Amino acid sequence: MPGVESGSVLAAVITAAAAYFIGGIPFGIVVARLVGGQDPRSIGSGRTGGANTLRAIGPRWALVSGLLDAAKGSVAVLLPRLLGFGPELEVLGALVAIVGHSRSPYIGFGGGRGVSVAWGTLVVIQPLVALAILPVFGGVILATRISSLGSLLGSLFGGLLMLALVALQGLPPVYDVYAAGSVALIWIFHLDNIARLLRGTERRIDRRP
Repeated sequence: MPGVESGSVLAAVITAAAAYFIGGIPFGIVVARLVGGQDPRSIGSGRTGGANTLRAIGPRWALVSGLLDAAKGSVAVLLPRLLGFGPELEVLGALVAIVGHSRSPYIGFGGGRGVSVAWGTLVVIQPLVALAILPVFGGVILATRISSLGSLLGSLFGGLLMLALVALQGLPPVYDVYAAGSVALIWIFHLDNIARLLRGTERRIDRRP
């Protein structure tokens, strides 16, 4: 029916637009300015994500910034859910929010690498998987002092676990798209980190650039 199709397209457009502009809010910069700290873009990789924010404003405010970034992902999934749009648009909102965080319209299409936002989407979509990722993410970082390695391995573990749950528990197949898409985006936004990891020159979180 044309009305249903047009309504679905409109819902998708609303979801994508809201997710992009919510995901794009650069909380690393916002928090740094509010507390009088250094702009995360002025050091390290020049990005606004967790590792740079940690270097710029310290662990306490970096945690605040990370939680706010995660909340962006959660909101991007909750909005279509509350509006009754269904899992397909929840997945659309999740993936677009990750892109918005990494290609923010507010700061010249720069941003972070999407890890905190992706984790926030997972908190809503599959909270047990979100919890299961934390020991992997934290354990790798504690062992290596390399944030990007924890992010890459944690996201891969979460994606594989999500795929397994879809198969074993009969979750909507669109969550396969979410699992593969979120991991792919995180790894794409970490391509420069991956190159440095392969060369053995990746930055460590306890070392200022």
